[in-house]
Amino acid sequence: MTEIHESGEDYLEAILRLQKENGIARSVDVAKKLNVSKPSVSRAMSILEENGYVQVGKIGSLELTEKGKAKAESVYARHILLTEFLVEIAKVSKEQAEINACRIEHYIDEDVKKGIERWMEENKS
Repeated sequence: MTEIHESGEDYLEAILRLQKENGIARSVDVAKKLNVSKPSVSRAMSILEENGYVQVGKIGSLELTEKGKAKAESVYARHILLTEFLVEIAKVSKEQAEINACRIEHYIDEDVKKGIERWMEENKS
């Protein structure tokens, strides 16, 4: 089994967020959310399905497997943490923080993430 790449993490996070927002995630919604083509989503879903992260439901919905959901929730938690951290520390808009958090979330080490969590907990407003 191959390690998941940044784009794969983005797809998993998008599916999770769409499920939270709409109750369902479809390929067309993922394409719109990530601003990619539907064929790109199809290719990504094939790879993610092959590696046990996603299943396609009976009505064409995209379903996260247990493994996929765990990975998606981990990425999304980093995204939220980094967004809040950047708003708090850099004093940038939430929109700007979200864009940058999306870039950073794939590369941050676990010990750095824990350090940010600790700092955020100790410095709650």
